[in-house]
Amino acid sequence: MASRLSPSPELSVADKLHDEIAKLRAQVESLKNDVKLQTATLMTADSTRQILQSQTTSGVFKQKLVARFEEQSAHKQQCLYRACATITTFKVTDPDPNAVDGGNVLGLRFEVMSKAKFVRPYYVMLNRPYANRRYLRVHRHTVPQCIPLSGLAARHLPSPADKNEDDTPRKQDLSRFARALRRELVRYHNRAAVIGDMKRAAGLHSKKAADQEPETSIVDITAADAEAKQISIQWRDGRSGRLIMNDDGEIMRMVVQGDMGQDRETVRQFLGGAVRVEDVPRHLEKH
Repeated sequence: MASRLSPSPELSVADKLHDEIAKLRAQVESLKNDVKLQTATLMTADSTRQILQSQTTSGVFKQKLVARFEEQSAHKQQCLYRACATITTFKVTDPDPNAVDGGNVLGLRFEVMSKAKFVRPYYVMLNRPYANRRYLRVHRHTVPQCIPLSGLAARHLPSPADKNEDDTPRKQDLSRFARALRRELVRYHNRAAVIGDMKRAAGLHSKKAADQEPETSIVDITAADAEAKQISIQWRDGRSGRLIMNDDGEIMRMVVQGDMGQDRETVRQFLGGAVRVEDVPRHLEKH
């Protein structure tokens, strides 16, 4: 009976070979990324530009290098612009012949970076539907539904009907609206990225989880709500937990339920004294 449960030597060797191949493939991908990064750095260096300009002969190889240099320089300038100018405005015309305000639309573009990469920009289109007034209103947008866009608009872009205590219309503040909206977008992506970091730290993207003891291994870590403020954790032995954080990533509460009710010891082991949610992956990697 015990011999049936013990793994055979052939399977053990196969698993070791599989792990070794996976490590080699990961190293190859890492080296390829390093080569791309070093190539991009050399192509945008001032010394490379000086060498290309000093060359008097013009050949096919030099033309390719010059074209690559110009392409990489343009990409570098674009990334620098997107990193520094995170909120930009532009004007477009609504093709609808019945559009308000002659079809004039003000667009806001929001740049957000997550995991060292730029995500697809978010857009908010504003128009002026109120006759003889310069009040703006959100016309169209590509913001996720979990972002409180309507609440931010009601606070910073109130309609003329919203009045103060002295019966005067409230003023709109477009700059505060844009800054508050981008802050919510960045918070959302940071929370989602931390959940991915937890998965990697728990070994859910590798064979680490399969090699752990059944009573301690984590089998799933996912967002429990659309705003990614609650994280659901599942253990192989049936325990389930819920971690709740605020907008800025501070841990508000965590509860783990087992066969005997609340498991406070598992909570202490999982958090390891962490106060912010981004500290949890570091603790999981150490243990």
